Amino acid sequence: MTANRPYKLVLDRLNGVGLRPTRQRLGLARLLFEGCDRHVTAEQLHGEALSADLRVSLATVYNTLNQFTEAGLLREVVVEAGKSYFDTNTSEHHHFFLENTGRLEDIPGDHLVVQSLPKAPVGTRIARVDVIVRLVEDASPATAPFCD
Repeated sequence: MTANRPYKLVLDRLNGVGLRPTRQRLGLARLLFEGCDRHVTAEQLHGEALSADLRVSLATVYNTLNQFTEAGLLREVVVEAGKSYFDTNTSEHHHFFLENTGRLEDIPGDHLVVQSLPKAPVGTRIARVDVIVRLVEDASPATAPFCD
């Protein structure tokens, strides 16, 4: 494989959803998608961009994350008012949120079953159900570590 293969995959991904591959979008997409699935905040991604010498404003990062979400490349997970993570795993799944540290982890979709949803109001339909299981660290030394 050539060194340009990851770049080509990111370029194809943007073109595939109709987003023009600007320098900023390509740079941020490479940070997001070249590697394992992950959860990032806009502030985290902005810091990674600056560390990678990608000069973008925080506003540009927010706009790009929202564009990627609207295009289906990301999934926004709102953990509390004013605190969102962007998830590169867009499959059906849920999340653990460790409140002490702000860490967000996937729960595979088949590990949690949601039953008996209420009927949607007239003129609407349920688009998706997101479950966030909130955790706090147990002070007990016998507790298993929170793992990936």
